[in-house]
Amino acid sequence: MKREKFGSRLGFILVSAGCAIGIGNVWKFPYMCGQYGGAAFILIYLFFLLIMGIPILVCEFAIGRGSQRSVAMALDTLEKPRALYHRTKWMSVAGNYLLMMFYTTVAGWMLCYCFKSIKGDFNGATPEQVAGAFDHMLGNAPQMLFWMALVCVLGFGVCAFGLKGGLERVSKVMMTALLLIMVVLAVHSVFLNGAGEGIQFYLVPNFSRMVEAGIGNVIFGAMSQAFFTLSIGIGSMMVFGSYIDKKRSLTGEAITIASLDTFVALMAGFIIIPACFAFGVEPGAGPSLIFITIPNIFAKMAGGQIWAALFFLFLSFAAFSTVTAVFENIISFTMDLGGWSRIKSVLINGIAILLLSIPCVLGFNVLSGVQLLGEGSTIMDLEDFIVSNNLLPLGSLVFVLFCTRKSGWGWNGFLTEVNAGKGMRFPAILRLYVTYVIPALIIFIYLTGYYDMFSPMGWPYLLGWMAVALALLAFILCCAIVKRREKPSQTAARS
Repeated sequence: MKREKFGSRLGFILVSAGCAIGIGNVWKFPYMCGQYGGAAFILIYLFFLLIMGIPILVCEFAIGRGSQRSVAMALDTLEKPRALYHRTKWMSVAGNYLLMMFYTTVAGWMLCYCFKSIKGDFNGATPEQVAGAFDHMLGNAPQMLFWMALVCVLGFGVCAFGLKGGLERVSKVMMTALLLIMVVLAVHSVFLNGAGEGIQFYLVPNFSRMVEAGIGNVIFGAMSQAFFTLSIGIGSMMVFGSYIDKKRSLTGEAITIASLDTFVALMAGFIIIPACFAFGVEPGAGPSLIFITIPNIFAKMAGGQIWAALFFLFLSFAAFSTVTAVFENIISFTMDLGGWSRIKSVLINGIAILLLSIPCVLGFNVLSGVQLLGEGSTIMDLEDFIVSNNLLPLGSLVFVLFCTRKSGWGWNGFLTEVNAGKGMRFPAILRLYVTYVIPALIIFIYLTGYYDMFSPMGWPYLLGWMAVALALLAFILCCAIVKRREKPSQTAARS
């Protein structure tokens, strides 16, 4: 089957950026920034984005373009004989499905609140009524199921029209509208009365706030956010590398996409944090920041209905751009593995994601008693933990090892692919850094994050979850080091 290609370089950049730009930028980044000390957290986040995020993104694009396959077959195609890297691909495949199992629910929240804002449901509402509306939505399983199902139908519907006719065309429109709405909202927020203190919190580093939040928590949060916001580590970006030609080198493209993604994240902070300070609310309110705190702010603004509608339309576009991009990746799995047609892949995966997303929806109501990460946690927290704290950093470790070790693709093969075409070259001088330093950083921060997260829960929790972390890490390292034994028939055939 002939590989589909993007119609233009702009299409590749906007679709890839759309995959990266999503809930991680406009929902997660602002509240993490509020929780972890504002500008100090941003500096560490940008540092990890530069030293780890961009090199790993380059690795993903290179593997995709070099193999002309999604992660379901890319490692099989490029690895050396007898290598075991292909066994790790199932982590990436599972990661994409797991990501959509909770991402579709949150994207449904965005659509629901966009609809509510356009209707004017929050006009003149009291803080108690706004908070009650969010709690009512979470407790209303049929309503949540409807919005989640709508996300699935619309997302797979776009992908059914193909790469150029569906995903690329829709992404160009959505991303253009998203950027325009975002700039309008940011300018409006910055000029609110009392926003100056929020701007200072956002732009002037105060490391004492970082100490209060826990330095380990802040560092791990910044690293995992750099992975989450770029959608690296589970092959979500790899498939778009397989859809581009060799006219441009990959380093410059990766920097462009990372810069656009970072710009949107920073602008989302400019929309939310100054507004929080202007109206005297806590910017570190956590995941409820978007759905409780922000509607309260808009309820106090002149023309609040219009600004709220624009804001949640912006959030819906950001979420939906990621949904369609990851759906495309999931569709490509079955097309690569089973040779299925696009329509067959759309129908079967659409039904699968719809069914797999139901536990997350029910985790806020019918299944609210399932609290595997401790008291007060939900099924979505568990799914997010598996993806964000495990599969993204561990998948990134796999891709870096694969691109640098001789048992995988190897440095020379990686560098040749990355630097094919016009544009910025990936510096060969970074070989030792990419080969040894980045893997060491990922492993250290990955294990430190486990310790910081589970040590307050007591030794049984900590030892149990650390055993899980070490087992996953050992599996990856074994796949990178150990070679398969040849069958006697293969040895005899060679002799």
